[in-house]
Amino acid sequence: MKYVVLIYGNPESRTAWEGMSDEQRAAGLAYYQQLNDDLDASGERIVSERLAFPELTKRITGGITTDGPFAEAKEFLAGFYLLDCESEARALEIARRIPEASFGKVEVRPVMGLHGPEL
Repeated sequence: MKYVVLIYGNPESRTAWEGMSDEQRAAGLAYYQQLNDDLDASGERIVSERLAFPELTKRITGGITTDGPFAEAKEFLAGFYLLDCESEARALEIARRIPEASFGKVEVRPVMGLHGPEL
């Protein structure tokens, strides 16, 4: 069954990342690389991506393109994983390994196929 794991950031988490030393940032990126390697080895990771900061967002509403997210947004989508897991419990187990799960918000959602959720 496929699950998307949505990783959210906020201004505080962005400031914390920017305030880290080069060594701390390298360790954080190495952790994510190890997670990716583990999920690739198990065959559970379909794709994962880090997303650009919200100020680079383009929004289309009613056919009109505007810059950026809504000003009142306190959280932003920072990245995602698309997983193929044997169960929701396994998807949650993987999501708990994402650092943002301990101080921010990580959402796990089943992926719907063309004919509805894969249940």
